[in-house]
Amino acid sequence: MIPHRRPEAEGRLRRLGSTDLELSPLVLGGNVFGWTADRAASFAVLDAFVAGGGTMIDTADVYSAWVPGHRGGESEAVLGEWLKASGRRDDVLIATKVGMLPGEGGATLAPARIAAACEASLQRLGTDRIDVYFAHQDDEEVAQEDYLAAFGKLVTAGKVRVVGASNFSAARLRSAVDLSNGSDLPRIGVLQPEYNLVSRAKFEGELQAYCVQENIGVVPYYGLASGFLTGKYRSEADLKQSVRGGRMAELLTGKGAAMLAAMDAIAADTGATLAQIALAWLIAQPGVTAPIASATSVAQLKELLPAMTLELSEDQLARLSTAGC
Repeated sequence: MIPHRRPEAEGRLRRLGSTDLELSPLVLGGNVFGWTADRAASFAVLDAFVAGGGTMIDTADVYSAWVPGHRGGESEAVLGEWLKASGRRDDVLIATKVGMLPGEGGATLAPARIAAACEASLQRLGTDRIDVYFAHQDDEEVAQEDYLAAFGKLVTAGKVRVVGASNFSAARLRSAVDLSNGSDLPRIGVLQPEYNLVSRAKFEGELQAYCVQENIGVVPYYGLASGFLTGKYRSEADLKQSVRGGRMAELLTGKGAAMLAAMDAIAADTGATLAQIALAWLIAQPGVTAPIASATSVAQLKELLPAMTLELSEDQLARLSTAGC
């Protein structure tokens, strides 16, 4: 069943590129489910996200294999339990990924691996379809025709609605789309790149221009730069708050301090929080449909939701785009 247009999401929905999917302008990241957010916390965040008008949840089979004792699939399993308990499967879009978790089928995007991984994800999610199935990363060891054909079989079988790509270069995204033109291979309809106010080089330029030209929907990850853009890290003492302290130090010594200063000024003008400002800037960028952000508590989630309706002025957007340059 196609998710219906929920009243709480009306007026906010955006078309995801040229696909037939519509979603709210903020995607909930599921990387924390079953990791830094336990089952109860994850359920509470998911309930609040849907109640607040959110419509799309992003996860991956590899979440959270990096945690000692985890094997991957933990996030999908928690999400699947919530879908069953809440009865909200037809109210949300589910995106997940293949290509980083080793397993049955061999290479990361080998056709047999894609088929096996999809079945495993569907089982953990407790659903009969994945709304957006991403290649989590490119795999130059497998011919693009072969892995696109594997995704195409899943689309034909009704197990996948839209094929997406994450962490692809402009050249490889273009070659994949070119292969699908005039053929039976599925067209990549969504891109998931790293993109935020302090990490722009991987998307802006050729890749962004191509997505705009081809009407490929974009749902960026690391929208808050692992928490840096919330203003949590401003001094050497702050860096000790997290295992990410080393990365935060690099941002502070670069253009990060200037960016936070620009955001602080806009926060004073608008009353919005830094997290809301960072996400609203992304939502306003050409080609971007909706950024992804995670929350480990309802309080965090409720801070993020106003970003969906926050409209920054052209001057404010420009100030953010040029801060630290």
